[in-house]
Amino acid sequence: MAEVRDGLVYRGHPLRRVDNLIYYGSMADKYIIMMQVLDTEPLKDISLAKRVSIQLQLTDASLRSRDRVVRSTEKSSLNEAMEFASIWLERALNGRI
Repeated sequence: MAEVRDGLVYRGHPLRRVDNLIYYGSMADKYIIMMQVLDTEPLKDISLAKRVSIQLQLTDASLRSRDRVVRSTEKSSLNEAMEFASIWLERALNGRI
């Protein structure tokens, strides 16, 4: 991950965290990824994500929140979730979903 003036970027897309939610992508694009950390486990002085929900969503504000979800899954680590998120977002933005 690289840090730029406006925040973190992962594989060319912005990454924002709000509590246990992680948003990946830009609201200016047609799609965004929302990840929610559902469960954590302690490791020394930090908490590791143990279960992460991933949703590929449309950014169209006129749709109800449940109608925005294009696809979803759950993964057992944040690393695995980020890999899926980056693949899903790239495919969606390139019209290959």
